[in-house]
Amino acid sequence: MLALVLILPLVGGLFNACFGSRLPRPLQALIASGAVFASFLAALACWPQATGAGLHVNLFTWLQSGGFTAEVGLLFDPLAAIMTLMVTGVAGLIHIYAASYMADEHDQARFFALLNLFVFAMLTIILADNLLLMFLGWEGVGFCSYALIGFWYRKAENARAGRKAFIVTRIGDLFFTVGLLWLFSLFGTIGIEAINGRAAELDPTTLTIISLLLLGGACGKSAQLPLMSWLPDAMAGPTPVSALIHAATMVTAGVYLLCRMFPLVSLSTMALDVIAVVGMLTALYAATCALAQTEIKRVLAYSTMSQVGYMFLAVGLGSVSAAMFHLLTHAFFKALLFMGAGCIIQLAGHENNIFLMGGLRKRSRSVFWLFLIGLLCLAGAPLTDGFFSKDLILATAFAHGDPFHLSLYGLGVLTAGLTSLYSFRLAYLVFGGDYRGEELPHAVSKVMIWTLVPLGISGLAGGFLNLPHFIGGHAWLSHWLGRDNEVPNLSLQTEYYLLALAFGTFLLGWLIAHLRYHRFVEREPGPVSGFFLSGWRCDAFFDRLLIRPFRQLCRFCWQGVDLALIDGLVESFSRACFVWGHVLRYLADGKISRYLQSFAWGLLLIVSWFLLRAIA
Repeated sequence: MLALVLILPLVGGLFNACFGSRLPRPLQALIASGAVFASFLAALACWPQATGAGLHVNLFTWLQSGGFTAEVGLLFDPLAAIMTLMVTGVAGLIHIYAASYMADEHDQARFFALLNLFVFAMLTIILADNLLLMFLGWEGVGFCSYALIGFWYRKAENARAGRKAFIVTRIGDLFFTVGLLWLFSLFGTIGIEAINGRAAELDPTTLTIISLLLLGGACGKSAQLPLMSWLPDAMAGPTPVSALIHAATMVTAGVYLLCRMFPLVSLSTMALDVIAVVGMLTALYAATCALAQTEIKRVLAYSTMSQVGYMFLAVGLGSVSAAMFHLLTHAFFKALLFMGAGCIIQLAGHENNIFLMGGLRKRSRSVFWLFLIGLLCLAGAPLTDGFFSKDLILATAFAHGDPFHLSLYGLGVLTAGLTSLYSFRLAYLVFGGDYRGEELPHAVSKVMIWTLVPLGISGLAGGFLNLPHFIGGHAWLSHWLGRDNEVPNLSLQTEYYLLALAFGTFLLGWLIAHLRYHRFVEREPGPVSGFFLSGWRCDAFFDRLLIRPFRQLCRFCWQGVDLALIDGLVESFSRACFVWGHVLRYLADGKISRYLQSFAWGLLLIVSWFLLRAIA
């Protein structure tokens, strides 16, 4: 049954890749969606086996050389069980949504084949019991993201976005590869449990460096500083792809890697502090960028980057349960937001610019309320899942009590206020006022809207997975993961103060957004807005720092070395040979008179040489 969790999406993807183009379109979508939902049911059947050490299954031997053996082994423990159910459940809804959203797409078989393979690659990361198998899934999600982001490759900007995602994430993959090989050289094994169990044998310096290498790999996949520039451009892909990348698959892979290797990473205090700083700075950076974006999907892309930063912060604070809690709740409301954004884009005649929208609440009340639920969860409205998961992370930072962690807590509160601001900015510009675009097309498909309903319910009820003690709740997720010790130990009065501050931050962001955007006034972007709109001009910085010097070096190697030096020498030598051959050709033209002259001149030269030697 556990093998079916992994195999079913793979079979669905391969079947559509090989035979999908010969099948009716509804059948292509049915095969893809059915494979993912069947995988979800298989994972649900395996759930009782996930307690304690979990279920461990070796399917077959993958590689064997000398004393080295790599098994295709699956580990279904509490951490993997939670992730597996989330990925298959959310991805199944996205597949149904995509069946309607991509109904007019001529290359639907390729799309659903890649979508199934994407889920298979992510499940490989989650269920792998060794780092090499995890790396196979790691590269699989990289390839599938490249193919799906650039799915409409006939437009040059879409193809460039796919290449950018592929290349930037490969930089992070290099760090992961070095860390994997180093761990194998130290322990002689690639088993995750074995490495975590023996991590205490490493000296502190080696432990810190390997942990930072794993962080580098996680930053690439999860779009954290400094490897974050690919994520906003990834919006070039179809909206279901954006939902899958941001909610259930690629950007959560880095967080899962750090959580899976946490017994090793947690032994280095310096590594934990670096992880926390990277996460917090990324969250703040992305929140500021989201304030100025004009395209609805780019706003949500930067919000994903920011929320994943909170997850990295939680890992750096030493709380796997807080990171996983926010990962789960974020998956629900971010899938809801991206799929809702697809509905909004269709309502607006395939327009992405939020300044050309407005008044869409009148066109579809269902989309309005469901999308608003997602925004409330993102903004951290009280009693939503985003409120409980985000504030658990902030409370954990506050509970540490030292100046370093208190400064992280302050930045986290500031980022939460900015999140509330850009969330309600998006709500007012999209749904408030009157429509500012062209004539509206037909209504959104009911299938697309109905897939949002389970996500909306999850967004409102997901917080009950890990309710804090101060309101009489039970931290079920922390208990399930065996991490009850990670629940912040704060007094009841302190928790109420933190709750009041969180609620005040949420209201302040809403108030500022209301005062500025409840009536649309077209404004020219100022220098600060332009700076945030360009993502702090990081692309321009990387272009000057890395891309331009690389291009100059390539141009020098091409024009200076290859064309001028190598080709110049070769062509000059061949030209000289041609000229001398042309000259020497006259000495063998078959004319006796020329031969006699040659003999005479030759004889003269020989006689002259002997005379010179005789005189000397």
